[in-house]
Amino acid sequence: MEIKSIDAEKNGILTTANLMCVAARTAPKARGIDNIVTIILTDKAISELSAKMVEIANTGYRTNTFLRDAEGVKKATALVLIGTKISTIGLDCGFCGFENCKKLEESKGICAYNSGDLGIAIGSAVSVAADNRIDNRIMYTAGYAAVKNNLFGDTVKIAFGIPLATSGKNIFFERK
Repeated sequence: MEIKSIDAEKNGILTTANLMCVAARTAPKARGIDNIVTIILTDKAISELSAKMVEIANTGYRTNTFLRDAEGVKKATALVLIGTKISTIGLDCGFCGFENCKKLEESKGICAYNSGDLGIAIGSAVSVAADNRIDNRIMYTAGYAAVKNNLFGDTVKIAFGIPLATSGKNIFFERK
């Protein structure tokens, strides 16, 4: 049997993407409440997300970041999306700026722990990519486009995307 480099690399990327989702799932979370949702995109789904990023850029988004990142996403072999459901966790801590969780829920705000747990999950996921020497970059633009494209359904309001590739140089840090 012979496995060409391109096939080995694609298989490695997909294996790593799966392990990244595992790392996001098992990352520590406030009060043990798991609001993390992961999705892996490949092929046509990546192209569709990249097109959504271009669409967002062309509707007057305030920076050119979406256009730049859409080019990188388009070249990715896989893209891991990590988002968080929005729900209070019942600590009544006030970190969200409201007096208690009930007031936050009434205002339809976002619990500070949702964002914190998402950050920890993303850190765990990208450490897996780094440990496996897979080029990656955390992109709010890809997550924003995924939320706007309703890839997560109605419960996820905050997400980030992590495109994955193998090359002689990390393609996600190209600057012109």
